[in-house]
Amino acid sequence: MSVAAGSLVIFAASQVGTPGPANLALMAAGARYGLVPVLPFVAGVALGKQLIIWPVGFGLMSYAVRYPWLFEALKWASVLYILWLAWRIVNLRLSEREGPASVPGFSAGLPVHPLNPKAWAMVTAAFTGFVTPDTPALTATALIAVIFLGLQVLLHPFWALAGARIARQVAGRQGERVLMWGLAAATVASVFYAVFAGGR
Repeated sequence: MSVAAGSLVIFAASQVGTPGPANLALMAAGARYGLVPVLPFVAGVALGKQLIIWPVGFGLMSYAVRYPWLFEALKWASVLYILWLAWRIVNLRLSEREGPASVPGFSAGLPVHPLNPKAWAMVTAAFTGFVTPDTPALTATALIAVIFLGLQVLLHPFWALAGARIARQVAGRQGERVLMWGLAAATVASVFYAVFAGGR
């Protein structure tokens, strides 16, 4: 019984660190409000993946075989959420700062991964590709949870920081709309890739 931890770290880093709905939402939030104000949102996004990892580790995916219609409905509900998120990104304006109350907080970050098909795909792949069948569920789930959380704590803030740095260059200029449309288009592309190509 074992978990291929080294290979899993490489896989998880490639997934956590690359563009996807969550990272692009972090980048858009950082561009809109700056890094420090969105740190609670970053924390919520990071911890939100735990809401996928633990149920999957203890057998949630077995229900996909018994109730495929339910998971199909959840998948398309997630797609609609990401499309709504992309629309919000398109309509953000970096040069029109709002008060602190408008900054997305911890609770706003929690559902980002549970409603993100790419997150479901990468977590499922972690269990099916790097865990031997005889590994105890608690051992495998705890290790996968720690690896993903550690990488998210390291990598998610960089997306928010990148957004903040880019915003300084384009806020109030023509490039602002190009940036927001680009982030929105990348968000939509990443979620449809996750849905139709398995997020691998």
